[in-house]
Amino acid sequence: MIRVALPLMAASLALAVALPGIAMPGSSDAARFADAADAREALEAARQQQRNARARAERLERQSVRSEATADKAQADAAALAARVQQSEAAITAAEAELALVEGQRLALDRQLARKREPLMRLTAALQTMSRRPLALAALQPGSLEDVVHTRAALASAMPVVRERTRALRGDLDRARALEKSRADTLGSLRSAQASLTSRRKELVALAEKERVLARRAAGGASREAERALVLSEEARDLDALVGELELAGALRVRLAALPGPVLRPEEGKAAAPQPVAVPSPDSTEAPSRYLLPVAGRVVAGFGEASVAGSRTSGIAIAPRPRAQIVSPGAGRVAFAGPYRGFGSIVIVEHGNGWTSLVTGLGNVAVEVGQNVTAGSPLGQAPLRRPEIALELRREGESVNPLDHLR
Repeated sequence: MIRVALPLMAASLALAVALPGIAMPGSSDAARFADAADAREALEAARQQQRNARARAERLERQSVRSEATADKAQADAAALAARVQQSEAAITAAEAELALVEGQRLALDRQLARKREPLMRLTAALQTMSRRPLALAALQPGSLEDVVHTRAALASAMPVVRERTRALRGDLDRARALEKSRADTLGSLRSAQASLTSRRKELVALAEKERVLARRAAGGASREAERALVLSEEARDLDALVGELELAGALRVRLAALPGPVLRPEEGKAAAPQPVAVPSPDSTEAPSRYLLPVAGRVVAGFGEASVAGSRTSGIAIAPRPRAQIVSPGAGRVAFAGPYRGFGSIVIVEHGNGWTSLVTGLGNVAVEVGQNVTAGSPLGQAPLRRPEIALELRREGESVNPLDHLR
């Protein structure tokens, strides 16, 4: 019976000593999430953001293929690549959440094995002591044969317990190996997503610059408009006043564009042909046909929530990844792009029909005043430290909840 116990002793000793020390580097990934429920929520959100970005990229890539105009094609290409960048960012967030979940399971398994190890070690030590005693010497000691009989009886009752505990530990070992494999697979996905993100960001920088050059050539008076926007930003008493002034300028520009063109001078001896007068149609009040959040992340402040100062928020705030890609929430024209006091770099996009979007908190800006953008066009990146991007949607100066218009 003692011989039978030796393999079980060796197995139980190896399991008890080795399992709690299984190394899984990178436990700092779990620090980004408060607990397992927070990590699961982040994982689900990241996977949904990944699916949305992939679908948007595929739609824009098809649109680029159909585009005949060079400017339209460049715009669609830049927006598609920005969506691919956001897809890679979401993949990284999902991988980090998966790593945090695996790490949490590993720590729980370590605690469970620590509770099992001490009694198992005592049992193993006792069995090893008994196994080292030669059976031949037992006959030379008084009462030793009786002790052997009692020992064999004790072992017979103890062996089922040893086998059961060894079986449970073997199950724990299999589970630990599965966790280790899951972590290795997730780390591989994380490295792949990081490499893809780096490559796509480089491509996007070059493509965004190309789109800016094309937009600059197409818009003759863009430089004067940019200078005027800069003057307005310096003169405006606050951000609301700046947006109001830009909305007035945009409305004036629309009215001027709707006026009939100059009438050609008639040839000598011929009367001027009557020209049709353009009658402006009633202004539409429809919101942008496609509207999306400018960045992937967690909404940390909702529309109308009370701020620390006691005022109500006029938009939403999103906490993204550092250097996350920021895109235009809807199609329109850039009315302002650059730094504004207290808000970091900001971008104001006029959508038409009196609708305006304001995106603040950018770390850098990739568009210029007067540039036309589509929903998803790259606007810039979030800052590296403590990023928080705010989005406001306004209809003729009145703030509305942007979440109500996502489509």
